[in-house]
Amino acid sequence: MTRVTGASGAQPTPGDPAHVPAVSVCVPLYMKERFVARTVQSVLDQTFGDFELVVVHNASPDRSGEVVRSFDDPRIRVVDNPETVPGPENVARAVAFARAPLVKILAADDVLYPPVLARQVAALADPDVAVVSCRQHMIDEDDRVLYADRSLRHRDLVGRRDRRTVVRRVVRHTGNPLGAYANLMFRRADYEAIGGVPADAPWIAHDLALTLALLERGDFVGLDETLVGFRIGSGSSSAAQSSEGIADQVGFTRRLRRVERADLRDSDLLASRLRMPLMRVRHRLIVAAAGPRDDARTRAARQVLGLSRPRS
Repeated sequence: MTRVTGASGAQPTPGDPAHVPAVSVCVPLYMKERFVARTVQSVLDQTFGDFELVVVHNASPDRSGEVVRSFDDPRIRVVDNPETVPGPENVARAVAFARAPLVKILAADDVLYPPVLARQVAALADPDVAVVSCRQHMIDEDDRVLYADRSLRHRDLVGRRDRRTVVRRVVRHTGNPLGAYANLMFRRADYEAIGGVPADAPWIAHDLALTLALLERGDFVGLDETLVGFRIGSGSSSAAQSSEGIADQVGFTRRLRRVERADLRDSDLLASRLRMPLMRVRHRLIVAAAGPRDDARTRAARQVLGLSRPRS
């Protein structure tokens, strides 16, 4: 058991209520009984130990909350919502409970690889950096790598970049080339200064909208390391993507082209328009690939995406 600092001058340790951790890992939790233990363990296995893990249990009818409470680690805090709220609201609640100056949002079925907190804390030591991201493996329900080293696939997203460079690449890509919530780390003060995720952001582009808003406060750093696992599976958040979600992504990109027109080149707009049909097809394939593994449509989609041969 940890103790609060006394007259001896001993320093509070991680997990001590008197200690303000360096990083808050915030997990909005709903219906992830099968996966959340792996998510929690991936946080506890970090090489960087000065963190708190804030889990906001969204009145899930399964055993998700019990699974998290089975871990005996003083760095874990579980907050229970009295009733289920929409996903975006639960994300905001999770960040609102953060105490640390640096924040990482983590979906309750994704995983962190051991070095990620250390690498990203180091990148944010520069006060002029607002967001740091990394690459991810897409993993299946058994943690096998299906699609390796995704996100930050373009040279202009690796290293330190200004907001204009990032926006141009996002417009040209038409999807999210920067990484999902698990990939990101940012400053809580910047998050609060911008008022959190923009209110008009569709759920499918929540993470992307937040990143672009945060870049009004500083630069972007893209790490050319694969440091997180993003789960594709019938029980994962990726399975929730639908035709409506694809339409929302298209609408987000079109609005971004209008709002950021002054910083875009004609070649950016042309590339965006030409790539958009490909983005639609790829999103549909990802939706199909997230289905049951014994389904013929799932197998066909995974084969097209190059996901048919899992890596151990």
